[in-house]
Amino acid sequence: MFDHTSETLHFTKNWQQQLTEAFNNIEDLCHYLQLALEDLPTSVSATKNFPLRVPVSFAASIQKGNPNDPLLRQVLPIKDELSIYSGFNNDPVGDLASTVEVGVLHKYHGRVLLINTGSCAINCRYCFRRNFPYSDSQLSKQYEDSGIQYLNEHTEVSEVILSGGDPLSLNDERLKSIVQKLNAIKHLKRIRIHTRLPIVLPARITESLITTLTGSTQQVVLVVHCNHANEINVRVKNALDLLRNNGINLFNQSVLLKDVNDQPNTLCDLSESLFAHGVIPYYLHLLDKATGTGHFEVSETIAKELIKQMQLRLPGYLVPKLVKEQAGALSKQTVL
Repeated sequence: MFDHTSETLHFTKNWQQQLTEAFNNIEDLCHYLQLALEDLPTSVSATKNFPLRVPVSFAASIQKGNPNDPLLRQVLPIKDELSIYSGFNNDPVGDLASTVEVGVLHKYHGRVLLINTGSCAINCRYCFRRNFPYSDSQLSKQYEDSGIQYLNEHTEVSEVILSGGDPLSLNDERLKSIVQKLNAIKHLKRIRIHTRLPIVLPARITESLITTLTGSTQQVVLVVHCNHANEINVRVKNALDLLRNNGINLFNQSVLLKDVNDQPNTLCDLSESLFAHGVIPYYLHLLDKATGTGHFEVSETIAKELIKQMQLRLPGYLVPKLVKEQAGALSKQTVL
């Protein structure tokens, strides 16, 4: 069980060690957060197909003793995940239909997405890939050559998106190897990395990682995933500052989540906090309708009103685009 002393020691360890010490059962997490299990609608059954995983660095930002904390709601398995919601399914954005090689998704013109790993530092309960068959559909070393060959043959592709899972859960050697192979493809202009690790496991942002990213001959764009200003603690601030100070382009994408960030003040605070550390609010996603996530849904009508309220309070560059993804569409759909 974690106490103050073990928590302090935890943050002196490297990112891999911190990752191994992530909370992986409900009882330990609730004990750390000083929450009584009987006061929460938790569900062990909800963890059978999608386990609990919460790094201590993220849990430390959850208010102890508060069962309604917006960060806790993102990671705590509850009974609502077992409810059936109309229109929700295991592949809500059509990833499988867009797979052209193992681990290679080609949905949109000029962009290809690589599923580099099935691993994440955190299991967000609203995840749109929570039911994705990673064992059969990720770009492991075994299939990497065919993925690179596909990119070489498709000269219309100017940007590669590293995704997962979380590509920053790969070790530095593996990540550097991928970047170098992409750098050898002359028609590529950018490498975009979609990651939650700078937010939930900021220890991952090391000098070695910075060297890999800044050593790319193609532009690197890092799109982080942060839903609430309370996620940006001092360790996250330092990680974001390190990335920004080394010239890494930083954007954020959020998911609009019921009882997490579905208030105008909450969204405005998030945009302000992100921009203070060099991160541009990029997308606010309507929930992708993955099985087990229906209790997070916010209606499109409410979402539009939230954006209007943000527009009244913030300069335009701090208002993210409200978007949704539709299976088979040729781009993300702008809602407002």
